Amino acid sequence: MANYRPARTHAELGEGFYDVVEPAKFPRHVLRYRNQRAAARVGLDNLADEQWIAHFGTFEPLPGSFGQPLALRYHGHQFQNYNPDLGDGRGFLFAQLEDLHDGRLLDLGTKGSGRTPWSRGGDGRLTLKGGVREVLATAMLEALGVDTSKSFSLIETGEELERHDEPSPTRSSVLVRLSHSHIRIGTFQRLAFFKDEERLEKLLDYSVKTYMPGLWREGDKARAAKFLGEVSERVARTGAQWIAAGFVHGVLNTDNINITGESFDYGPWRFLPTYDPAFTAAYFDSTGLYAFGRQPDTLAWNLTRLAECLLPLGEHAEIEAALNRFWPAFLKSIWAAILDRLGLASLGDEADAELVTKAFEFLNASQAPYEQFFFDWRGGRLSAERAAKSPAAEHYALAAFVPLRALIEGHEPASGLNLDHPYFARGKPRTMLIDEVEALWAPIAEHDDWSVFETALREIEEMRQAYSATAST
Repeated sequence: MANYRPARTHAELGEGFYDVVEPAKFPRHVLRYRNQRAAARVGLDNLADEQWIAHFGTFEPLPGSFGQPLALRYHGHQFQNYNPDLGDGRGFLFAQLEDLHDGRLLDLGTKGSGRTPWSRGGDGRLTLKGGVREVLATAMLEALGVDTSKSFSLIETGEELERHDEPSPTRSSVLVRLSHSHIRIGTFQRLAFFKDEERLEKLLDYSVKTYMPGLWREGDKARAAKFLGEVSERVARTGAQWIAAGFVHGVLNTDNINITGESFDYGPWRFLPTYDPAFTAAYFDSTGLYAFGRQPDTLAWNLTRLAECLLPLGEHAEIEAALNRFWPAFLKSIWAAILDRLGLASLGDEADAELVTKAFEFLNASQAPYEQFFFDWRGGRLSAERAAKSPAAEHYALAAFVPLRALIEGHEPASGLNLDHPYFARGKPRTMLIDEVEALWAPIAEHDDWSVFETALREIEEMRQAYSATAST
């Protein structure tokens, strides 16, 4: 029996923030993925498959949360062009629950659940391949230490969809994701666009009380700046984790950046084969605006748009100072993220910064496989013998590696490091490059064979367990 703790706080924002909608009625429901570990955190892991499909395929309400789904209203900059016609066009907020471990409020939101007032002529559906890709993205990122939404459920829905960017007709699905918040920068932008200062202030107060309660003080005139500073640091931390993971989100529009800082809403994502700041995920990103190396600048630009929305609610100088917390937070976060990937303890900002700088210089000069490098040198000097047997060993014989090796071996291994985990006996890390994604999809598309996909998820889980054995530095 489910033992969840329901909530419905988003509904309390009231009219003007969402539209009550009906989910699509699908001709078929085949459960393709359920995230039992995430379900356990919210007390839904004991649902039978029929109950699971009832809630996450036909969207029978979870008692105590929303009686009907809410399609959220927002605007946003798409490739830095403002679009006032956005909103939940193929998804909705289905339910809110409390995390049974730490009490955090969590959202269950959908993708591919049907048309809404914001569909803009679209069919409101998600391709099965798109759902599979998001499951893979979130699983990989979580394993690599990135703060991400969790793919909670994927159900194939029995429709044939027409898409211009993949062979059509193609199979349909509905995805449910678990995330800390679905309030976006674009949520604030919409209210600022309409100069709706009353609702803008209401949204700010709700956001601080709900997601940053430690900052809340009744009547605090500085709350807008405090809020922006916290959002800036959270977004900086996640952006740094992307860089450490070699990840390219692909569509860093302001409606895809939420106020609690998790990665979410994955489209044409990719992982780097080798270090390349110009590496771009989306085929339609012709100028490389959202390329790997430009992601931190894009996040800072997006946060500036949030700062503009908050100006009516705070002092200009305080808002500017809060926004300026992004870059120092990003630097500290990238040092911490790289050390975490290497399983090394900090030696202080100056030494950590030098190691990270030399690591990127080496990766750029050598073009060593990105993920292989972090796999080989996890644990620093403890892994020197293992790295010498690596498929990338020739790169570590280059002169460019000499100064980096000295820095790596000068850092102590992190507390709790477990290099005896079977994952490190593989020789090569589990990766998820674009050709591997296509190789996972091909047997599903051609033979409805899910075994390769399921094997990949088991390997990713093994990686997560191997890396999570290290205490955070």
